[in-house]
Amino acid sequence: MAEDYDVAIVGFGPSGAVAAGLLGQVGVRTYVCDRSTEVYDKPRAIALDHEIMRVFQQLGVAEAVERWAEPFTPSEYYGVDGQLIKRFTTVAPPFPLGYTPSLVFTQPPVEAILRQRVLALPAVDVDLGVTLEGVDQDADGVTLALRDGAGAARAARARYLIACDGASSTVRGLLGMELDDLAFDEPWLVVDVRVNERGLAKLPAVSVQYCDPDRPATYVIGPGNHRRWEISLNAGEDPREAATEAGAWRLLSRWLTPDDATLWRQASYRFHALVAREWRRGRIFLAGDAAHQQPPFLGQGMCQGVRDVANLTWKLAAVLAGQGGEGLLGSYGAERSRHVRDLTGRIKAIGAVICERDRDLARARDRRLLAEAGGPVRDEPRQNVLPRLEEGLVAVPDHPANGTLFPQPWIVTADGGRQRLDTLTGAGWRLVVMGDGAWPLAETDLPLRVVRIGGRDGLSEADGILTACFRTHDCAAALVRPDHYVYGVATGPQGLTAHLAALRRHMP
Repeated sequence: MAEDYDVAIVGFGPSGAVAAGLLGQVGVRTYVCDRSTEVYDKPRAIALDHEIMRVFQQLGVAEAVERWAEPFTPSEYYGVDGQLIKRFTTVAPPFPLGYTPSLVFTQPPVEAILRQRVLALPAVDVDLGVTLEGVDQDADGVTLALRDGAGAARAARARYLIACDGASSTVRGLLGMELDDLAFDEPWLVVDVRVNERGLAKLPAVSVQYCDPDRPATYVIGPGNHRRWEISLNAGEDPREAATEAGAWRLLSRWLTPDDATLWRQASYRFHALVAREWRRGRIFLAGDAAHQQPPFLGQGMCQGVRDVANLTWKLAAVLAGQGGEGLLGSYGAERSRHVRDLTGRIKAIGAVICERDRDLARARDRRLLAEAGGPVRDEPRQNVLPRLEEGLVAVPDHPANGTLFPQPWIVTADGGRQRLDTLTGAGWRLVVMGDGAWPLAETDLPLRVVRIGGRDGLSEADGILTACFRTHDCAAALVRPDHYVYGVATGPQGLTAHLAALRRHMP
């Protein structure tokens, strides 16, 4: 059977939509299906970061998304006796990736924007209201057994399959792909509320983590009058009762009454820390919630799924274009598994601060955090918690810049205009250098774009972000991947030649 598509995607949530958009806009013939016909009308994810906005920029939807997003307020942690013990904030401008580093957003309209972008791409076919019943792969591709809403069976075939079908992934279950349990399992109630003026006057001006042994809770300021609480359930409490309107208002009574707001969504969850043991089985890849679940304390759940597909799709496109092979595809699982596990460990550590139930240990925690601050509690940027890529397609020997996100400064062009760096360069492989030095490029057959800042191309940066980055890392050039991560940095031509030779070995 001949392949109908290059890539099939099961699941048309945020991760699946981003995957379809990134593939479709570079001409990869893509099929995406979902059992639902409409965007879910209530918010689940609430947080974005600047890396995800950069992906949205690549898709051409960042401006549309920004209308539904606002800066994330600081998050203040309060201890046993109500004292401030920790504070997460956002770095001061100029922002390193060209967007506010931490954002809150309204999911349903943003998801609709992503879908609209995909539907406009001629290379993508979208099939909604169909259920996946089976997958079968051979040496040449993957066949999907599907059933539509009328009960009729049908099939689709592609060279590769990406499973973006959520935490209860059908694909993962059909293949028997297991999840590793990273030892976090707690019952919580998540409540989304639209608050009126009377209610807003009662609430904190920043987001809060209540590190209360009697009932840990999180309060997040969303866009407009949207407020979210994540409230820990105590032993013996019925999660089903907590998720009723009466149960939700009982748990919200510390802050609001029904006269202050209307409930938007309330749902009981068990917060887990789970990561796929394998991210690939032959021609099938897991991504998003199908590959990992983590506690929500840093708002990274949806971000992680978008990172997955931003990592995978450029590699699939390269392989389909004959510019890479098994080594390139194998780097997906290595990179994303390590990154997700590292970040999940850090999120669990934050959760341990919030969720300590022993009052004596909680007081000891408060004393320790205040002692570590050495005086007033200091601001800690949320983005400092995110790890770099430690494995996979990054240069060796190791360098602190390798595997980090390359900055996206505002660039001043020769005619005096201002554009973000990626708008000028596109999202392929880039060699970014300062000035007009000679750099050897004969060692690569990659479609590599050379970007000279402060040289004969007439490009300069508006805020000194790149200059500071290169000075910090003591380098003069950076070889940047299509997903904006640094493959390697060099101080001169010899180092770049070594990187290009190593990259040629990594790509097959």
